[in-house]
Amino acid sequence: MTLPTTPSFRLDGKHALVAGASSGIGLACAVALAEAGANVTLAARSADKLADAVAQMRAAGMAADALPMDVADVVATAQAVADAGPFDILVNSAGLARHGPSVDTTPEDFDAVQALNFKGAYFLTQAVAKGLIAAGKPGSLINITSQMAHVGGIDRAVYCGTKFGVEGFTKAMAIEWGPLGIRVNTVCPTFIRTALTEVTFQNPERLKWIEEKIKLGRVGEVTDIMGPVVYLASDASALMTGTSLMIDGGWTAD
Repeated sequence: MTLPTTPSFRLDGKHALVAGASSGIGLACAVALAEAGANVTLAARSADKLADAVAQMRAAGMAADALPMDVADVVATAQAVADAGPFDILVNSAGLARHGPSVDTTPEDFDAVQALNFKGAYFLTQAVAKGLIAAGKPGSLINITSQMAHVGGIDRAVYCGTKFGVEGFTKAMAIEWGPLGIRVNTVCPTFIRTALTEVTFQNPERLKWIEEKIKLGRVGEVTDIMGPVVYLASDASALMTGTSLMIDGGWTAD
């Protein structure tokens, strides 16, 4: 009898791009990939925050560099990715939310949210895939969406719409690029405690709604996303594409 060998979760020799990496979930993903051995390029709009994150990661012995980039600027992003790639791994955590009642949505808010969450995500994923295809390499492309990509949410119609859209193009891209060895998946977190979500947790009505929905009885932490992202980036998930990892504490189990 020959015992099977567990596929490796290591990412040694891989080059990863993490967008939205200056803080929160994106920074946690960058650290996780680097800890697993990847050379990680951190991308975000804030050059100062990126420089600080990269300095701290390097001080901890991780391989990291910075790429100031606005994902919503699809032309500049495509050029930046072409110049710095090819990337074996993409984690796109760049995102925007402007919550409010659907009847109060303005065209300006709608356009701003979809420009980053949907259009930007689409063309960033495309840009990384183009680099892999040109190089004849396989890869793992991961978009951070949300549990709100699978359910509705109070005051979140535009946000939900953009995240549902990412789930849709993820499946289509996975079908197209599967024969090339390029996998495309999403990670769908519940409410994660970050500087940006604190305002939601400070609203007693919203906090009660969240706590009732999360079956495990707690909100998420950025560390809850780190393991799943490494899994999807690595050979341990080699047969996974066109699907979603729900990191939602049971929210969508109803």
